[in-house]
Amino acid sequence: MSEPLVSLLVPIYNVENYLRQCLDSARNQTLEDIEVICINDGSTDSSPDIIREYMAEDPRFQMIDKANSGYGASMNMGLEAAQGKYIAILESDDYFELDALEKLYRAAESCDAQVVKANFWMYWSKPEDRNEPFKLVTKEMSGRLVNPQVETDIFYLKPSIWSALYRRDFLEDNGIRFLETPGASFQDSSFNFKVWATATRAYYIQDEILHYRQDNESSSVNSPSKVYCVCDEYAEMDRFLADHPEKASLKAVEEKMKYDTYMWNYERLTEPLRREFIVRFAEEFKRDTESGFVDLTIFDPWKKDDLAVLMDDPILFHAQRESPIEEGYAKKLVRFYRIGGPALVFRAIWHKITR
Repeated sequence: MSEPLVSLLVPIYNVENYLRQCLDSARNQTLEDIEVICINDGSTDSSPDIIREYMAEDPRFQMIDKANSGYGASMNMGLEAAQGKYIAILESDDYFELDALEKLYRAAESCDAQVVKANFWMYWSKPEDRNEPFKLVTKEMSGRLVNPQVETDIFYLKPSIWSALYRRDFLEDNGIRFLETPGASFQDSSFNFKVWATATRAYYIQDEILHYRQDNESSSVNSPSKVYCVCDEYAEMDRFLADHPEKASLKAVEEKMKYDTYMWNYERLTEPLRREFIVRFAEEFKRDTESGFVDLTIFDPWKKDDLAVLMDDPILFHAQRESPIEEGYAKKLVRFYRIGGPALVFRAIWHKITR
């Protein structure tokens, strides 16, 4: 099959429980002129056999079968194999609305967009099917061409690279690829940043086009072991901006994104990983602030205050976060003692007196 309208990339690793629902939603798309590139990243379950079933029944399906080397490598192999005018992405534990690709394609063609971005459903299958709309695209954002480097709101929203459509020549001309870090997660982050840092013709639609699964226990968002993967992604963004000095103004945007992402990562971790990560968090922001990269005028006031405490004393910040709001001050001091000993108690008292 040559030059389909859309190349749909499906990265796959040990998802036999969800894969048929995913691939059924691809096979039954109302936009039929597509190719479905399944990238099997060394699965050890029945996923490869399931892919072969679909290949036998539908010539639009193909498989790249490779040794396990991670999400970024899988996606880059898919991009290299793609022949379509547009690229779409479908995670193998999610599934599309049946008119998803048609809506994205029609929107892109209507205004010659480089990228089209849509809303999606947060989806749970247990104890019963439940969908809640995730309103990433607002009415104010939708229905018109946008230059993301001028209207930067999209940078601060959930990456969700799978609720979008990309011109393949746009990705190729700008060298937009995934960071290949074996065993890493969150590799959509730097890809997403490069897209918005490069696109000048983006179009947003409010339709929910995909069901984003929340109850896959093996999902990377449920993996405390992936502590520093987000740091690798932001280092890749730094590299990209260094290679494109004409985009230096986006460094402040990246720092604001980084604060939110690092805080999200911190909040999802368990002890003692939270304490370990918050020190790295503080070190990077101290360095970036001293280098003049952090523009506090674009931070929300409470985030600006939190960042000041965090950079000054990350362990005190951590102890304060660990202490419930309703907890009395004496109990807080006991908690601080357990976390950091007498020195932390002294710092907490001094901070309260001097703030």
